[in-house]
Amino acid sequence: MEMIGSLPSTPMEWAQQACDSLMDTYTAGELPPAHRWHYHQGVFLCGMELLWEAIREDRYIEYIQQYVDDLVDENGNLYFARDELDAVQAGLLLFNLHERTGKQKYRIAADKLRNLLLTLNRTSEGGYWHKDKYPNQMWLDGLYMAGVFSLKYANAYGEASLRETVLHQERLMRRHMKDEATGLLYHAWDESKRMPWANPRTGCSPEFWSRSLGWYGLAVSQFLDLLPAGDPGRAELAAELSGFVEALIRYQDGGSGLWYQVADKGGQPDNWLETSGSCLFVYTIAKAVKHGIAPPGALAAARKGYEGLIQVLQQDEQGRLILPDICIGTSAGDYENYVTRPKVSNDLHGVGALVMACVEMQSLYGGAGAADWGL
Repeated sequence: MEMIGSLPSTPMEWAQQACDSLMDTYTAGELPPAHRWHYHQGVFLCGMELLWEAIREDRYIEYIQQYVDDLVDENGNLYFARDELDAVQAGLLLFNLHERTGKQKYRIAADKLRNLLLTLNRTSEGGYWHKDKYPNQMWLDGLYMAGVFSLKYANAYGEASLRETVLHQERLMRRHMKDEATGLLYHAWDESKRMPWANPRTGCSPEFWSRSLGWYGLAVSQFLDLLPAGDPGRAELAAELSGFVEALIRYQDGGSGLWYQVADKGGQPDNWLETSGSCLFVYTIAKAVKHGIAPPGALAAARKGYEGLIQVLQQDEQGRLILPDICIGTSAGDYENYVTRPKVSNDLHGVGALVMACVEMQSLYGGAGAADWGL
C-alpha cells in the first residue's frame, strides 16, 4: 500500500474516488455484511446519495437501488432486526427511491420501519432503548439511526407528530448524557445504573467516544435541514449544535487536524487518531458553518480536519482508495475498551462518513479548484 499522491484535487473528487473504489470492490448486495439490511451499508450509501444529489451521476443512485432491491421484494417485504434502532437507518434510502420511481414497495418498507418505532422498549421518560439486549440504555448512536429517518418520514408522509418525538429523544440525551465541563456527551446512559460501566450517580458511561459524538453531530446537523423553518425546536437545536462544535474544535489535534478515539484524552500514549469520528466531525463543523451558527474558528477547523483526512488516505495496487484507522463497532465501556478496539481499513462506517465530509466541504467552498485548496 502507498500514500496517495496527486489524484483527486477537490473534495467532490475525493468523494467520487471513495465511492468508486468500493463499487469496484463490491456489488451492491455484497457490501459487508453481505445481503443484510444493516446500518453499515446504510451509512455508506447515504454518503453516496449525498454525492448523487450534488453531481447527478445516475450510476450512484442505481447502485443504491440495487442494494435496496436485493433486500426489499415487490410487496415491500424485507427482513430486518426488530429489536434495535440500528435497523431503521438504512430506511433513509427508501424515500428518494419512492419519489423517483413511484413504486409503492419503498413506501411499504418505510412504513414497516416507522412502525418498528412503536414497538421499541423505552425508558421511564420515553427514550428509546438502543437495543432490547441493552435494557434501559440510550446511546448517542441511536439519535442518528432513527431520528433522521423519522424526520424524513414526517416530511414525506405527513406524520408531523414524529418531529416532537425526535426532539424529545435529543433532549433526553442532552439532559442525561451531556457533560457541561467539556461540552461533550457520553457514549451511553443506563437509566437503571446496573451496567458495569455506569456511573453510580448519573448512569453515564465513563468516556467520550469519538464516533458516537460524530453520530450525534451528524444527527443534529441533519435535523436542522429537515425541520420546517418555523418549528419551535430549531432555535434550541441550533444553539446546541453551535456549542457542540465549539467543544469539538477544542479537542481537535493541533498537529494532524484529526480527533482521538477517546476525544478528550489525546495526551494518553495508548489513545489514537480515529478517522470515522474525524470525518463526522468535519461534516458537522462544515454544516454548522453552512447553517450560519458556527463559533469562531470553525471554518479553519473544518478545513484543517479535511486536509488531515486527505493526508492519511492510501491506495491499493489497483489505485482504489483506502481509509485506514477506523474503529470497528463497539459497545459502551471504559477507556481500555475503546483504545484496544481493532482498527480496520475501508469499514463502511468510515468510508460513508468520509464521503459525507467531502461532499459537505465541497458545498462550503463551491467550485474552488485544486489551487484554492492548497493541494
